[in-house]
Amino acid sequence: MSREDFRRDLRGAFESISGPSSPSLSARVHEALVDAPERRGPVWFAGLAVAVIAVILVGVLFAAGPLSHRQLIPVIPGSSPSPSTKPSPTADASLPAFICSSSTLDGQPLNGPSAAPVKFVDAVRIGTHTGYDRITIEFQNGMPISVEMRPQGNTTFAQGASGQQVKLNGTSGLLATIHGADEHTAYPGTTEFKTGYNGLVEARQVEDFEGVVQWGLGLGGSGCYRAFYMLNPIRLVIDVQTS
Repeated sequence: MSREDFRRDLRGAFESISGPSSPSLSARVHEALVDAPERRGPVWFAGLAVAVIAVILVGVLFAAGPLSHRQLIPVIPGSSPSPSTKPSPTADASLPAFICSSSTLDGQPLNGPSAAPVKFVDAVRIGTHTGYDRITIEFQNGMPISVEMRPQGNTTFAQGASGQQVKLNGTSGLLATIHGADEHTAYPGTTEFKTGYNGLVEARQVEDFEGVVQWGLGLGGSGCYRAFYMLNPIRLVIDVQTS
């Protein structure tokens, strides 16, 4: 291929990419191709090709606009990346697996040394989803010290310091003991839910005394569960498996 043919092909390729929206830029490149000194040889052609590619890339990036900024939401391992209280089905893949044995959640490392020793419960909600039923306990001023989850083979629970027995609906039970919490200062809602769900049949507060809050859960089905924290706002989530 002759040098003139190469110039013509390169000019045609650039004009087909740049389009009619930048006629002055196309003209300048055309002039550079036609009038450039012959003595520069192959080095001149390589440099010009690099410059043309750079101009095209800059134009594409400018037309596309600046890159969007991604916001990182702090999430405790096992929680949903969304601050929504009702995660979508696509968010369930990031949640922990269901278990059928005792477990403990430790919230103390995330509170910091200056955190208040007692966290105020300000909301309790229940809901049903595909594959699980949910109870959510929301805290007003941080995470409690720890939460102990203890499955049991019956639905009989002792009510606080009195020791009075209460029997919930269901075939098995799950006791959630929250250390470093208070449910009588900021929570005006009900302390008993009879749901009619298949997994979480009934939920009742059985203790709220000296920084300890307990919820007894009457369960149906397998009795397996998962417990984790979500943020914004801070809340303890307990899911009871239904299938």
